[in-house]
Amino acid sequence: MRAACWRSLFAALLMLQGAFGWTAEVAYPPVLPGVALVFPEDTGAHPAFRTEWWYVTGWLADEEGAERGFQVTFFRVRTGVGEDNPSRFAPRQLVLAHAALADPQQGRLLHDERAARALAPLASFETERTHAWIGDWWLRLEQAGYRTQVKAADFAFELRFVPQAPSLINGEGGFSRKAADPKHASYYYSRPQLAVDGKLRVRTATHRVRGLAWLDHEWSSELMPPGARGWDWIGINLHDGGALMAFRMRDEAEQSLWAGGSLRGADGVQVSLGAEQVRWIPGRRWRSPRTGADYPVEWTVEIDLPSGGAPRRLKVVPWMDDQELDSRRSTGAVYWEGAVRLLEEDREIGRGYLEMTGYAERLHM
Repeated sequence: MRAACWRSLFAALLMLQGAFGWTAEVAYPPVLPGVALVFPEDTGAHPAFRTEWWYVTGWLADEEGAERGFQVTFFRVRTGVGEDNPSRFAPRQLVLAHAALADPQQGRLLHDERAARALAPLASFETERTHAWIGDWWLRLEQAGYRTQVKAADFAFELRFVPQAPSLINGEGGFSRKAADPKHASYYYSRPQLAVDGKLRVRTATHRVRGLAWLDHEWSSELMPPGARGWDWIGINLHDGGALMAFRMRDEAEQSLWAGGSLRGADGVQVSLGAEQVRWIPGRRWRSPRTGADYPVEWTVEIDLPSGGAPRRLKVVPWMDDQELDSRRSTGAVYWEGAVRLLEEDREIGRGYLEMTGYAERLHM
């Protein structure tokens, strides 16, 4: 679940509607349980659904041992604009991309973004397997794994991701509920434990980098339940080779409306976590000097396992506090998304990313 670009998308749709007109009624397909995901076909785009994203996060280390976090996301949106218009220029689909670099030497995130109507060869997506692009930004699935390229003003990277573990099929066979009402759901799988190598440029310095990454692919037609202000999410590569994904939908009072997750152990056994098995307990908070948003940057995530016994108490600790993404001058989205460490009994057991949306204002999708 990703936060960027929704306000800019709404503004763009208002402008495009004047030129191409709204389609009378768009029949977005529902997300239904019992639909088996098929690979590699389901790694590609699903253009009938309203929204979709491919989201990659990870930790990198350069040749001198300096560590950084990175994130790149490609969004596809079925707009509801111009679907009855035969012109190939009608903006029936939009492609948006966002990238960020967490560098402690900078003290805050470096980030950039792109947006375009889906019009090949300039910007588009493929349905057979993962391939989304806007100009010289792209993410694609190849024979040996994934590759991505991003060229931003303050940073750039070209990275390869090689899977070291099977896909993590979230929810009930890929059907991931976001509320008690099952119509609020997505199809959702993850690719944890991706070995990374490639090149990274920060300002004017270029480095060879290696690391570990996580990829999410999710598509939906109706995600946010009524009363939801935002969500909290983690994707963690565990040091023993396992993986943890956990999320919650949150109301105005910062109480959980729904929660869920997936936990895979070192033995490869996966447990699907239901709404009653995941509890998010906020800890230390950090207030942004730019936006005034107040974020709980440390968390305790409690997990009840089917085997019973005491819950696992896992502590989420940020790599640095200021990983807020303030895009008010462009997309309008303000949220926190950054590199974190996962601790159990004060011992680091994994690394990954935490996303918190809706703390500056309610997230509208």
